[in-house]
Amino acid sequence: MIQSKHKLPQLFPNDQSLLDRLIQRLKKRKDLFILFLLSLTIAWMSHLFFITEWFDGRYMTGINDGLSQMLPFKQLLYDQYKSGEFFYSPNFGLGGSTYTLLGYYFSMSIVFMVTAFVTFLLESAQVIDEPDLYYWADLILVISVIRLTIIIMLTTFYFRYMQFSKVPAFTGAVVYGTSIIYFRHVTYWEFFADAMIWLPLLLIGVEKIIRERKAGWFILAVSISLFDNFYFSYVDFLLAGFYILFRWMIRLRDIETSKWTQIKLYLLSGLSGIGISAVSFVPSVHGYLNNYRPPYEDPVPVFDFVDNLLLNGRIVYLPAFVLLSLFLFSFYRHRLFRFYASIIILLIFMHYSPFIGSVFNGFSAPQYRWEYFLSLAAGGMTASALEQLGKIKKWQLVLSSAMLLMLYALIYFYDPTMEFTSLKSANMAISAGFVVFVVYIYAFTKSHQVWKGLIIIIVVSCVSIANFFQEERLTKTGTEYRVSKEFMQSDLYNGKQQEELIRFIQSEEQDSLARVDWMIETRNNTPIVQDFKGFSVYSSILNKNLLLFYLNDLGIDMGRESVSRYASLGDRANLYSMLMGKYYVAERGDDAIPYGFSEFASVGKYVAYQNQNMLPFVRTTGNVFSEEALLGKSLVEKERAMLTGIVLKGKSDDMPAAIPASKNIINHAQIEAVNAKYENGLLKVTGKEGGVDLVLDQLDPSVKDLYVSFYIKDKGNIKGNINKEEFTLQVNEYRTTRKEMGSTYRTNVNKITVRIAAKERIEIRVPKGSYEFNDFNIYEENYDVLEAVKDKYAEKPAPIVSWSGNSLSFTVDNEENDQFALIPVPFEKGWSVKVNGEKQEVLKANYAFIGIKLQEGINEVKLVYYPPYFLLCLVCSLGSLSIVIFYLRRKRKIKRAIHQ
Repeated sequence: MIQSKHKLPQLFPNDQSLLDRLIQRLKKRKDLFILFLLSLTIAWMSHLFFITEWFDGRYMTGINDGLSQMLPFKQLLYDQYKSGEFFYSPNFGLGGSTYTLLGYYFSMSIVFMVTAFVTFLLESAQVIDEPDLYYWADLILVISVIRLTIIIMLTTFYFRYMQFSKVPAFTGAVVYGTSIIYFRHVTYWEFFADAMIWLPLLLIGVEKIIRERKAGWFILAVSISLFDNFYFSYVDFLLAGFYILFRWMIRLRDIETSKWTQIKLYLLSGLSGIGISAVSFVPSVHGYLNNYRPPYEDPVPVFDFVDNLLLNGRIVYLPAFVLLSLFLFSFYRHRLFRFYASIIILLIFMHYSPFIGSVFNGFSAPQYRWEYFLSLAAGGMTASALEQLGKIKKWQLVLSSAMLLMLYALIYFYDPTMEFTSLKSANMAISAGFVVFVVYIYAFTKSHQVWKGLIIIIVVSCVSIANFFQEERLTKTGTEYRVSKEFMQSDLYNGKQQEELIRFIQSEEQDSLARVDWMIETRNNTPIVQDFKGFSVYSSILNKNLLLFYLNDLGIDMGRESVSRYASLGDRANLYSMLMGKYYVAERGDDAIPYGFSEFASVGKYVAYQNQNMLPFVRTTGNVFSEEALLGKSLVEKERAMLTGIVLKGKSDDMPAAIPASKNIINHAQIEAVNAKYENGLLKVTGKEGGVDLVLDQLDPSVKDLYVSFYIKDKGNIKGNINKEEFTLQVNEYRTTRKEMGSTYRTNVNKITVRIAAKERIEIRVPKGSYEFNDFNIYEENYDVLEAVKDKYAEKPAPIVSWSGNSLSFTVDNEENDQFALIPVPFEKGWSVKVNGEKQEVLKANYAFIGIKLQEGINEVKLVYYPPYFLLCLVCSLGSLSIVIFYLRRKRKIKRAIHQ
């Protein structure tokens, strides 16, 4: 038979390959759909406790930061976005950049953006009513189930890429996704949980570079992480750094990309990711760098017993199967097992190191938010051990289980808080027993059905521990049990009488710029919750100028010592008048009402007082004071300088001859100890409550208020032990709270100034204990300066101000040829100003606010706020994205051409 040397052309040369590809694609889609259903089922089952709670009217959020920050910030941002505002809100405290200051929370959160967009669509289609706080509280549970589904699916993809088979890969993903730290994060600080989505994506990117020399996934992961949250991108990048170091030490494949090439790809990809995310990342980091938080001064130990992660973890928990596998030493011959086991061993040591916790928190107070990486490594080790389990020998299992039992016994007796009072409290130990028992059955039978049963037991134990943790640690023994609709409608959060009084004030007040001083105790974001312009805010990142204004420059007591917040104006009338403080709300019977406020309205037990000495929003002046010249002056004198002029940084050539002075009358006071001993600057209170009385031998009848200042620092109780509770400091009618020794939230500002109504006897009271107590000063305030300034502005009409989001405008008729205009808008980088169409410098005036240089005659002033470097960063992001897409597409075309 004669055969041709040339093949005859096929009529349909690609028929078979097309069919194969189609079948493969359908199979992948089926696998993906099954993975989605399984992931959704596990996510739903892992939330069963909170689902039942929801049906009982309770929410999956914390009573502290959950209600105080998470819900209010979502509501604030959504309302902004819906009105087309994305950068600035006058309702954020005294006004602030929500784009930069809330970048740590939700303003750049991809999960929140998607949620807000879907919510907007549903509201626009009238599927839902206008969202309120209860809507966002309800939504936490829904979003958590969806988020956990995505986490399990992404982590499964990561483990599959690591060459694990399907079932072990999914099981490992469940171990990671259902870890107790996930539910802790969602309940306390919801946006923390988003980081658990991006970590597996980042590690896929790392592996793509190591295995295939491909940078696309890494660029994607870096871009998303940096865009989404700069803080957790820092955490994830540190974790990725550890991961890469272990990958270098333990090679998983014989042929991998060289370390030098990897470094180049990490750096180039990282820079590309920074460029793409610049529009979010740079302004958010700017906000962080322009925050002020007192340095953490307490010693940070290298090692400490932080948490019982074996039997009673409150942060993270290591499953029994993982611990058992750690002692199966023959498994270490397998490179993947050795890799994950080595990471876990290191992370266990890191878990017990407050120093490491400080490193991951930017070298501040130790925090353990990074430990979801331990759960991810536990998932990897679970997957690896399941694949190696067929090689287990009986004597190895006996040895391993004996060592595990010894470890459990050791940790049980070492942990003084460890006590099993019920089956629920012992759920981790019980699940450990089940897992070990099934492993024994498998070791003796080597049955594939038992192996499947073991996987089911591992998954069920993860789900059950997650639910028990929600009940035992996040509800019964936590503070979250009271988070219900009933609580949110109570006087402790958003009471009906409170809201009714606020709405009445708003209906009667014609000036939309007027502010109300009102907040529920410890709820600094009450103005956001009850939707009014207030004087308080609570956020981890705030305008540094305002914080220093409160803590240092003007020494304003906020009623409660704490970092990351400011509140009220210390009942100081001068400040209320300058900063648009027109209303003051308090419970009836509260005597600490600022001077010049008279009763305006009341609802139930709440009374609103109106300021009779209001000043206009825009003030003009030709008097210039320098911050340096005022350094040695009293707070009363600083306030008077702000009333009569403008305070600017730097020496002034035209400094007025005299700053309106205030008299210090401390020399006219006698100190009397009450239920205490006071000598050499040390106060020892021996009664339940005591302190000193400052008794004045004379008091000018024209004086309305006294500014009493002193240094006080808690030195512990009478025996010298450290106080573990905050304490109340009372000065006549004024009451404030100070943090305990060792608190993470101390301001380290111990020089206190309190405004009280003028009285000859000043009673200072603190609880039993020892205090460093000295440096007394008493200044008089008769408010002659305030009333003179008020009369001056009463003679001329106030400029009409238009303020919408990030844009503010007004017109000033500068008849007196004043040099400057002052407005009570906090100074921060990003503001620009034009006066009569000419761009000018925005001045930082009166320590923390905006000043504008005026021209003669009519001044049309327009201020606009954009986040710092926003336009430049936007160009950088779009340019970087275009370059990366062009490069990756070009590289793909070249590869296709070579392949063909």
